[in-house]
Amino acid sequence: MYNKIVQYIRDIYSTNEFIPLHAPRFIGNEKKYLEECIDSTFVSSVGEFVDEFEVLVAKYCGAKKAVVIVNGTEALHLSLLLSGIKRGDEIITQPLTFIATANAISYAGGEPVFIDVDKETMGLSPSKMEQFLIENSEMRNDGCTYNKTTGRRISACVPMHTFGHPVKIIELSALCKKVNIALIEDAAESLGSKYNGRHTGTFGKMGIVSFNGNKIITTGGGGMILTNDEEIGKTAKHLSTQAKISHPWAFEHDSIGYNYRMPNINAAIGCAQMEKLDFFVEKKRWLADQYFKLFNTLGIQFFLEPDHCHSNYWLNAIICKNLQEREAFLKFTNDNKVMTRPIWKLMTELPMFHNCPKGDLSNACWLADRVVNLPSSVVL
Repeated sequence: MYNKIVQYIRDIYSTNEFIPLHAPRFIGNEKKYLEECIDSTFVSSVGEFVDEFEVLVAKYCGAKKAVVIVNGTEALHLSLLLSGIKRGDEIITQPLTFIATANAISYAGGEPVFIDVDKETMGLSPSKMEQFLIENSEMRNDGCTYNKTTGRRISACVPMHTFGHPVKIIELSALCKKVNIALIEDAAESLGSKYNGRHTGTFGKMGIVSFNGNKIITTGGGGMILTNDEEIGKTAKHLSTQAKISHPWAFEHDSIGYNYRMPNINAAIGCAQMEKLDFFVEKKRWLADQYFKLFNTLGIQFFLEPDHCHSNYWLNAIICKNLQEREAFLKFTNDNKVMTRPIWKLMTELPMFHNCPKGDLSNACWLADRVVNLPSSVVL
């Protein structure tokens, strides 16, 4: 059976060479725009492509403002700071995520609180979060929610749209409003994904997307803050450019800022990639359909987009029957030069986050033992 799977993947990609998990595709105006950028000499932190890239992404996602950042992790860090969290605050997130989510919380001085995921989304569970809050939190006279055990304020919630599949974001948004905590979406993997026709990253106070080399579109490295609050967008831009006050020659700064600017040369690639994004989503959804047909005949569960969602299927995934089957599948495919990988190790199993507050994580543990990602590059 594993031989059949390997051969099927080789036939899709028309190669007997090594097949990576996710390779970028440059099939448009990337070289043209790079030449224009180089000829302009504006290759660093200012330039026309930076401005154009922000406009393109904001329009595509339906956000009022988009701010380019050097990478997705720093976009999340700055979003958390702009949400008003204070050092020592607790931030609710999921244990089944890439480590950047938890790291960014730590950069901002927050303490992650890990709440279980839903099996059907692999993202933060609204029902598990509500249960945790009922049992462990209280709203005080200042209108804020506090952890009754630690005494710390719970100031934000950071769900992650796993592999491009949207979480139950409307339910999470309603819950966050109810308990007065900021919702910051980690939509790093979900550019092109929608929930009820609305793009991920636009439901909360802020959302972030990533343009790392392995994402659906790439700028080499890069990220973006999305927001429908134009004042937040303006502040994000100011702080990400060292909080420098605009002046023809003088250097004056009015806050502690950050050198989180995306270079114009990266944004040039991003503008070209945005022109192909709809095509990439279409091809990735086609690939997911091919995988579903294969694994359905083999009796292996292929992870399908949740209800009410239109996913970009950034990374395709199967769910093995148990840990032993997962390990056997990983060994066979990688031994045969078809790259597959397990889902991330739970954040709560890493030494730096082991003692953080957490709820019952049975769904996350179940998925961590079974999920495998498949080659998901756009098929040309």
